[in-house]
Amino acid sequence: MRRAVFYLIILLIAVGLVFGIYARSKRSATPVTEVAKAAPAVATTKAPPPDVSAAKIKNVKGEIDIRNAFITVADKVGKAIVTISTERTQKVGFKRPPQFRFKGFGQGSPFGDGEDPFEKFFEDFFGPHGEREFKQRGLGSGFIIDKKGHILTNFHVVDGADVINITLPDGRSFEGVVKGVDPRSDLAVVKINAKNLPVAELGNSDLVQVGEWVVALGNPYGHVLQSPKPTVTVGVVSALHRRIPTPSPSGDRGYLDMIQTDAAINPGNSGGPLCDLNGSVIGINVVIFSTSGGYQGVGFAIPVNEAKKIINDLIEGKEIAYGWLGVSVQEITPELAEYFNLPDRKGGLVAAIFPESPAQKAGLKEGDIITSINGKEINTLHDILKEVNKTKIDTTARVDIIRDKVKKIINVKIEKKPQTAEAAEEKMFEIPEETEKWRGIKVLNITDKIASELELEDKVGVVIIEVDRSSAGHKAGLRKGDVIREINKTKIKNLIDYKKIASEANGIALVRTDKGYATVKKE
Repeated sequence: MRRAVFYLIILLIAVGLVFGIYARSKRSATPVTEVAKAAPAVATTKAPPPDVSAAKIKNVKGEIDIRNAFITVADKVGKAIVTISTERTQKVGFKRPPQFRFKGFGQGSPFGDGEDPFEKFFEDFFGPHGEREFKQRGLGSGFIIDKKGHILTNFHVVDGADVINITLPDGRSFEGVVKGVDPRSDLAVVKINAKNLPVAELGNSDLVQVGEWVVALGNPYGHVLQSPKPTVTVGVVSALHRRIPTPSPSGDRGYLDMIQTDAAINPGNSGGPLCDLNGSVIGINVVIFSTSGGYQGVGFAIPVNEAKKIINDLIEGKEIAYGWLGVSVQEITPELAEYFNLPDRKGGLVAAIFPESPAQKAGLKEGDIITSINGKEINTLHDILKEVNKTKIDTTARVDIIRDKVKKIINVKIEKKPQTAEAAEEKMFEIPEETEKWRGIKVLNITDKIASELELEDKVGVVIIEVDRSSAGHKAGLRKGDVIREINKTKIKNLIDYKKIASEANGIALVRTDKGYATVKKE
């Protein structure tokens, strides 16, 4: 009896184990799709932080198949990439070698008063004025923006070109005609006589985020490889709102608000598109930072939204006009922030006012600190340029400033930007023995000769003719050829004013030159 009960218990345990294993296997075999149906939906993207506008964040759903995304972009956009080859005619002067010059030697040429055979030889070979013409060839990229054959590229790719040849990926070639250019933004539109062409879609560069994948297309070295097919390189957006300045009196030259990427941009890529993984153009490849001439991981592209603002005008051949405030501004250094008793380094310090400019007419003054334009806070000098450029010509901009520690509002009517003169080159000056130094610098009155050499219209002030390299003046950034206009906000008319005001300056002195403000410590 006991044995029968024992066997019954063992049997029940065995049945239970078998049933448990069977039930477990059924649960683990449930299809993934069924689990997905039963489970509540879970968002794959995080909500943007409270201080970031939802309109400025891309809504990326699910994971992206990177491999297929790259292939899709290459196939979709690659059909609209073109190779641009240019030809320029350059005239180079040629001076006749001294051993073949006979004018001024004795009474004349040893060949007598007749024709100089060497003169005839050089005229036949180099031309009557000692010039020869050379063909200079260039190469760049571009992309088709409409089915009518309009192509967007960089201005520097087609600048000065006598002949422009456009080659499509399928090998067909067309002569290109420049429709419109904008040197300031380095953009140009070229037209070819073809229809029903593949088109690259223009995206929205305002939605670009640091860290997202990007694809750069173009055809570098295509002429060497004898292939019209575009190349593809990939990387990420390394940074946004980069500025690559070039020297200018007004500080508004150079590339502004650039997209930085580590996608390889090589010579010949200029004018090609930078795309997101949807195949939309978000930038126009333009420049690289390199010490070798090749790619080193730092490339830049013009945001496509900057191009979209002017594309129609470029197609119609219109002049691209920009707003003008008429001030030269400088960054607020820690020394300047301390001098002006500012809580931080935000804003821009007005270093100079251009004559007859909107700023002068509205009452802005040197030494004003611009804190906002049209309600937009100014954090960097780039913000000032950006806000002025955004303001339509002949409309009024509200400019908030700080003047002598008092907040003010100046309403400025923005005008069309005129052409500006280039900065004068450094000149040599004779230094009188009796010239005295102040904080390591020597100055002179601005004579007619000096004004002519420096191309100065205003002779009010004094010009620096020497700066000791170890002096406080040199450390503050003052250099030979700088014109001092003010010390501690007191106008300097001539050398007499300078000596008087400089002798009265105690502690840190605020010096204004045509380049801007500098704080010079007492030695």
